[in-house]
Amino acid sequence: MEYTIKQLANMAGISTRTLRYYDSIGLLSPSRITDSGYRIYNAEKVSTLQQILFYKELDFELSTIKSIIYNPDFNKVEALKEQLRFLEQKKRRIAAIIANVQATILSEKGDIVMKDAEKFEGLKQNIIDKNEQIYGNEIRSKYGNELINKSNERFKNMSEEEFLKMNELSEKINSLLEDAVKNGKDPISEAGKAIALLHKEWLSFYWENYSVKAHTSLGEMYTADKRFADYYDKNINGCADFLSKAISAHAINL
Repeated sequence: MEYTIKQLANMAGISTRTLRYYDSIGLLSPSRITDSGYRIYNAEKVSTLQQILFYKELDFELSTIKSIIYNPDFNKVEALKEQLRFLEQKKRRIAAIIANVQATILSEKGDIVMKDAEKFEGLKQNIIDKNEQIYGNEIRSKYGNELINKSNERFKNMSEEEFLKMNELSEKINSLLEDAVKNGKDPISEAGKAIALLHKEWLSFYWENYSVKAHTSLGEMYTADKRFADYYDKNINGCADFLSKAISAHAINL
């Protein structure tokens, strides 16, 4: 069966403008265009759009979705299984946050006493699950399940003070990176060393034991994997590359 752009948009619950944008970036083109200029989509395109919207629901960037679904090795059944796993993680995240909010309401009403650390449990689980969703396969294959599980457990057991300090440190690193790139600083400079040192401190919230080799390897992932690069380059391009080079240059002396 075939659909016009309006019919497909209505069926999928999106706008025709969105479908035109997907076409313009090479994410989803119509199967054919009529002599009158109407975009027509066949069943295969409908299935592709379903995959796109599934990944969008999981907060994947459009560029990442494009690289996934047009990979020659893309397997729709395996992708659906992976998406189901991600959705189940998302459901657990939402359930944890709902439970946390419900407990906070009871605490505010005076019905229960909520420990400070408990106020962050849902948020921390949300962060863990989201990181697993986006980076889990890569970091587990590189560092092993045992290390990642310990890191997650360490993060979950953070105190409120540690949690807030870690977030402040992350923001400081990003701010210094953007400043360094904007001002053309060299990763080998003292500015690069200061950023690498702060990054090591940030890692201490996750890692029980510091390793120069692991730190350098992580820095390499920041440029080798687009998802990591996108995080640091979200405001200014070149931040991920600066951080990677700064770690490589200074880790041995930290």
